[in-house]
Amino acid sequence: MATTVHAVEEFHALKGQHLGYSEWKIIDQERIDRFADATDDHQWIHVDAGRAAQGPFGGTIAHGYLTLSLAPVLLQQLLQVEGMRFGVNYGCNRVRFPAPLAVGSKLRLGAVVADVEDVDGGVQVTLDLTLEADGAPKPACVAQVVYRYYS
Repeated sequence: MATTVHAVEEFHALKGQHLGYSEWKIIDQERIDRFADATDDHQWIHVDAGRAAQGPFGGTIAHGYLTLSLAPVLLQQLLQVEGMRFGVNYGCNRVRFPAPLAVGSKLRLGAVVADVEDVDGGVQVTLDLTLEADGAPKPACVAQVVYRYYS
């Protein structure tokens, strides 16, 4: 069940709160190939199953930025923001890819509200995100992302 915020002031009460986990999303080769086409990044570890099978990961892996790009859609399962004029992705403070995300993996997002600051006309919300593959010892991606919401 997603946490719903109706006004910028409500974000302050969420500081330090773990918002839970999204549903699992399967990362298939078709998604990886489409991302490669969209970004012109056709490195063999992502798109050449035969060569990748002999490579360091035993098969193709998702692009790190593909993994990160799934954060906003998975975050919507955890946090619903309503009653704002608009919100924007303000950027990332830190992004790391501690482990490869193998094709066929199930991925989910966990989120913690790390900080909330008032800004002119709204609020800046910093989230600590963890994107993890089912059964993997390390996350595929950890990121601190920043959103701004304006009332």
